[in-house]
Amino acid sequence: MGLELVIFIGAILFGIFLYWRESNGNGLYRFVNKMVNSKALQMKPENRKGFVYKQAFLPRLVFVATTFLLIGLVFQFLTPFKIFGSYNGISAFSSVVVGTLIGTYLANFVIKSTKVIEDKSDSIGDIMEDTIEKGKDFIEDLKSKDADLTEEPETIKETPKPEEKSARERLKDKGLL
Repeated sequence: MGLELVIFIGAILFGIFLYWRESNGNGLYRFVNKMVNSKALQMKPENRKGFVYKQAFLPRLVFVATTFLLIGLVFQFLTPFKIFGSYNGISAFSSVVVGTLIGTYLANFVIKSTKVIEDKSDSIGDIMEDTIEKGKDFIEDLKSKDADLTEEPETIKETPKPEEKSARERLKDKGLL
């Protein structure tokens, strides 16, 4: 279990590296695209799509699984290591594929979030200044309302009511008592 965990973490780091590498340039994908497709179907020069960069889940999964399957087959037949001969080898293979996919999505999240932060960094300062000004205005409004509330009870003076009969006397006058 310990070795499999190390393989999984290494695969995540490899997925991050793979995604970052393709985000900087997609020369291998362009080369394969030129070899496979006709001139009319080839990708445009401004297209930055790669094997894992800007791909949907299924093409990304197919590319990663096929790449590691080919690497595993090379190790199986050209070296004394029999990767697909035991449960541990198949488990390590699946850990590598899943870890690499997780790494590519993690790198995608990091790259997109840094782009958003860079785009919004200028406006974040303006938003913060506006928020601070609104907060100061709100506090000033609260202070002025508090001042108004304290002044009102002082200005209102109670006028003494004329002497009225008590409830008992009124009942006596009606003859009920």
